[in-house]
Amino acid sequence: MRLDGKRVLVTGGTRGIGRSLSLAFADAGANLVACGRSDQEAARSLAEELRERGGDHHVLHADVTEPEQIDTLVDECRTRLGGLDVLVSNAGAISHVPFSELTLDEWRRVIDTNLTAAYLLVSRALPLLSEGASIVFVGSRSAQVGIPLRAHYTASKSGLIGLSRSLAKELGPQGIRVNVVAPGVIETADKPLTEEIRARYERLTALGRLGQGEEIAGPVLFLASSMSAYMTGETLHVDGGI
Repeated sequence: MRLDGKRVLVTGGTRGIGRSLSLAFADAGANLVACGRSDQEAARSLAEELRERGGDHHVLHADVTEPEQIDTLVDECRTRLGGLDVLVSNAGAISHVPFSELTLDEWRRVIDTNLTAAYLLVSRALPLLSEGASIVFVGSRSAQVGIPLRAHYTASKSGLIGLSRSLAKELGPQGIRVNVVAPGVIETADKPLTEEIRARYERLTALGRLGQGEEIAGPVLFLASSMSAYMTGETLHVDGGI
């Protein structure tokens, strides 16, 4: 799939699924801004991999829970790319906490990273989006099934579904599409799982294995492309049948 010349922003783009997305967009010919929050080595190594691929790519630091840093990130996209055709809100946070022990601070940390950041990103980037632009939220299969110890995480990912449905209707007249990709259990090279966890989820998944980051990149690129030009407000589950 080719996305030659498309101008793309991927948040949380230096590690995990986001790293796979960044590399896939570069391989498809897009011009990319990817941002990460804390892992400087991951950002450095991604920048090197992107340089090897050629194209106009930039790896920046940004904490997407901070409005001022979102503003700076959007300004960088304006300066470096001249606008945006694809916006991927992927940055996320998770923890495993019994609800009876879930503090307000931890609730806010996860909600702010997973949901409020998506609101901030779209609201600030809206003037940069071209007609026919695609917004993709990276959600989670857990949004529709629920998982113990993750009430805050599940609530935040469920919120992305509602946000995408409303934005799809509001931004549709401008030709802007908004969709969610909801991964199942994904294992990436920089975030390996324990053998116990891997075996448990393999038993629960129809395909009998965990997903890879590259297998999320394909559906995201599809939603970013003209092949999905009549899809908006949808949640695409990529979960191996869990």
